[in-house]
Amino acid sequence: MTPVSHVTHIDRSGATARAFIEARLRARALPEFPGAVPADLATGYATQEVAIGLWPDDVIGWKIGKVPPQYEEKLRAPRICGPIFRRKVLMVDAGERHPVPFPVIEGGFAAVEAEFVVRLGRDAPAGKREWTLEEAAAMVASMHIGMEPAGSPLKTINVLGPTVVVSDFGNNNGLVLGPEIPDWRHKAWTDLPCETWIDGTRVGTGSAASIAGGPIEALRYLLEHLATRNRPLRAGELISTGAATGIHDVLAGQTAVVRFGSYGEIPCVAVKARGEEYDDHRNYG
Repeated sequence: MTPVSHVTHIDRSGATARAFIEARLRARALPEFPGAVPADLATGYATQEVAIGLWPDDVIGWKIGKVPPQYEEKLRAPRICGPIFRRKVLMVDAGERHPVPFPVIEGGFAAVEAEFVVRLGRDAPAGKREWTLEEAAAMVASMHIGMEPAGSPLKTINVLGPTVVVSDFGNNNGLVLGPEIPDWRHKAWTDLPCETWIDGTRVGTGSAASIAGGPIEALRYLLEHLATRNRPLRAGELISTGAATGIHDVLAGQTAVVRFGSYGEIPCVAVKARGEEYDDHRNYG
C-alpha cells in the first residue's frame, strides 16, 4: 500500500474535504463529487486526512470495508477504511426493543450494515508496520455485535468506486454498538451468524465468516494500514470489521433490524438528518 506521505497529487486547498464536511454538517446532498475524482487510494486518503482535521469531533474508531474484486488489482489493496467519531457512536443494551434512530441525508446515500465490532484493549506500538493474526487478536479486549449506518451526502459514492469512498470518511456515518459476544475466541467464524431485515423483509444473511479472512484479519490489515499514516490504534477504540450481510440501502422512515442469533439484535430506524444538532444520550464514552 502507498503511504499518504508519498502522495504528490493532493488537493492542496482542501476544497473537496471542505465540501464534504459542509454538506455533512448541514445535512445537504451533493449533486456530484466536489472536485476531481481521486485517481488512487493514496489521494483519497489524503482528502480523508484533511477532512478528519476539519471535523468537530474526535476519532474513536475505524470502519473497514472490502474493495470490490474489479478494483483490487488496480488499487493494490483488499480493503479500505474510514474514521468513526465519538459523538456518532450509540450504545444499545441486550434486549433493546425501541428502534435506535440514525440520521440519513435526504438525496444522499444511506445503508445498513451488520457488523462484528472489536474493542481494543491496548495501544499499538508506534512504528510497528507488520502484524500477524496472533498479534492482532491479542489487541482485542472484546467483540460486540453492531450496526454501521453507512452514509454520505453523495448518492453515487459507491458507484464512483473506492477512491471516492475513502475520501468521504469511508462512507461511514457512525456506529451502533451492541452487546458483547462473550465466547468469540472459542467459536468458529461460521458459528457467529447474522442477518439484516428492512421493513420486515430479510434482505441479507451471513456470519463472521462472510468477512474475508474473518474479523481479525480485517483488524490486522487496519493495524498495518494506519501505521503508514502515523495513526497507531489506541486502547478503547472500536473497529467495525466489515459488512457481514452486505450493504443494504435505506431511506428515511424505514426500519431495520440486524440479528446475531443468540447474541442479540439491534433495531433501528432511519430518520431525516437535521444537521449536526442530532445527538443521543447513549453516545459512547
